[in-house]
Amino acid sequence: MAQAIEFTKSSGSGNDFVCLDNRDGRHEAMLKDKARVAHFARTICRRGLGVGADGVIFAGTPEIAGVADIAARFFEADGSEAELCGNGTACFAHWAIAEGFVPDKEIGILTDAGVVLASRVAPPYVRVCLPVPMNMQRDLEIVLDGYLCLCDFALVGVPHAVIYVDDVERADVARIGPLLRHHKRFAPQGVNANFVQVLEPGKIALRTYEYGVEGETMACGTGSAAAAMLATLRYRWQNLTCGRRPVEVLAHSGDTLRIYFTCDPDGSIVDPCLETVVRVAYRAVLADDLAAEALHVQH
Repeated sequence: MAQAIEFTKSSGSGNDFVCLDNRDGRHEAMLKDKARVAHFARTICRRGLGVGADGVIFAGTPEIAGVADIAARFFEADGSEAELCGNGTACFAHWAIAEGFVPDKEIGILTDAGVVLASRVAPPYVRVCLPVPMNMQRDLEIVLDGYLCLCDFALVGVPHAVIYVDDVERADVARIGPLLRHHKRFAPQGVNANFVQVLEPGKIALRTYEYGVEGETMACGTGSAAAAMLATLRYRWQNLTCGRRPVEVLAHSGDTLRIYFTCDPDGSIVDPCLETVVRVAYRAVLADDLAAEALHVQH
């Protein structure tokens, strides 16, 4: 190979990502070609045949100096590009700090959803502050498999719908998840489908069917934030959670994410941040055969 492709694989509470350095432009030609970068991400993310991951993240240099410390581009396992990923941003921030790309402090990361702030807090947690939730809606009537369901919705960098269930372990995520993800109510972009069980006031369990991955993931950062904020509004936990203590979100991986936010006097939610468990799996170089396959697109 003309150039070795180095990467780091990390997990954010079970959401796993491959991080690559493009600050010097080494991958820029590929990133400018939608078909090439989509093929690269799909090949790398394949489980059993590639590295295996929920997404690929490239580090870059912000075009305008001073707007952020570093830039990130997120690609889903299906090759599509995402505006933001909560757990992915946490993994990215941990990696960028560990590699010495940025100082070990609160850093600004430029994403397609704007500049988000991230920092390493008490190990093994990393904190990521997310965009203010937009277009929050309650009690949307959605017909799924012939049944009328009520769900809530919020845009937290990416769109999320939330259905509340009695037992999240018994939820038919594999069947209902795709129906909600592709429902015409959320066309054309689609939506991430979240299934939430209230364990106690201020604590929920969550399973998520993620678009772009097109399957259930072990955790979802922005989904955890959306579910925590929407559950707070639905069950009126404001006096318990808003600016007082985090909502705890038990992910399908078994890790617990912590979601912080405050509430304005008008009832809106602001300043959302998540804390997630980041584990570095390994640093490696793609083998020549896999690198050649990932970089070659058949037309």
